[in-house]
Amino acid sequence: MSASPRTPPGRPGSGLHAALTPRHAADFAPLHGTRIVSLALNLPGPAALARLHALGAQALKIEPPAGDPMRAMCAPLYRAMHRGIARRRVDLKSEAGRDALMGELDRADLFLTSFRPSALRRLGLDPQTLAARLPRLSTVAIVGARGRAAEEPGHDLTYQASAGLIDAPRPPATLLADMCGALLAVEAALGALLQASRVGRGVALQVALADAAAFAAVPRSAGLTAPGELLAGALPGYAVYRSRDGLVALAALEPHFATALQQQAGALTGRALRAWCAARDTAALHALARRHDLPLWAWKTGTD
Repeated sequence: MSASPRTPPGRPGSGLHAALTPRHAADFAPLHGTRIVSLALNLPGPAALARLHALGAQALKIEPPAGDPMRAMCAPLYRAMHRGIARRRVDLKSEAGRDALMGELDRADLFLTSFRPSALRRLGLDPQTLAARLPRLSTVAIVGARGRAAEEPGHDLTYQASAGLIDAPRPPATLLADMCGALLAVEAALGALLQASRVGRGVALQVALADAAAFAAVPRSAGLTAPGELLAGALPGYAVYRSRDGLVALAALEPHFATALQQQAGALTGRALRAWCAARDTAALHALARRHDLPLWAWKTGTD
């Protein structure tokens, strides 16, 4: 319900690999014996590969001669996503490079990509060509959007915007479409491997980041988190307030939580809760949460 105050997860040095991968028992390895080859760069593909590897798959990441751009953008995240994963730099523009990749795919169960469909066709790596040459190989292609829109440029920011998730002239706090896209890619990979084992031939699936953003936006699209609605400001007990040394998120939705919060704050009005939070620091709020079973998370912001 609550935890001791600390730096929010996801910052360099705070357990990125643990946050990226499934936290199951060490001997839970349903993909043991499965071999995955990935060409996917940046975030969604490597994040998906990290999760599949954590489920027991043997994973090989093929990178271009210059490496994955994510290494330069965020080295801690790159390292966390590739822990325990074999990496090899290959020039796919050369015949030798393509032959090397095909040799790896010949021994693989699943091929993960994040190229545009036209780029895969130019390299002879589109699902149709691969199905003819390697019929038992399954493929999961991460694209921006489905159909003809798969050839259009875009990134997490544009997919979040298209899903109605951006309300202010600033980038969002996280790459929601990319991270949800990684989970959808894992789902597709597991489904493809399961069906391939049953029917004896590979499955070709496509995962669109625009679909991932739309999935993340379902509560907003349904009105649940639209401005002024229940979970977007209409309920004082479900909101973010300033504390003495930072911020505090309250989530007293259920009646018993609302009652417990009211007993501590005196009232469940925005005015009462703002004053209650402002009078306490992070440590005091967490102590109250533990003592009275309050659903809250408080954290320091470095400013008063």
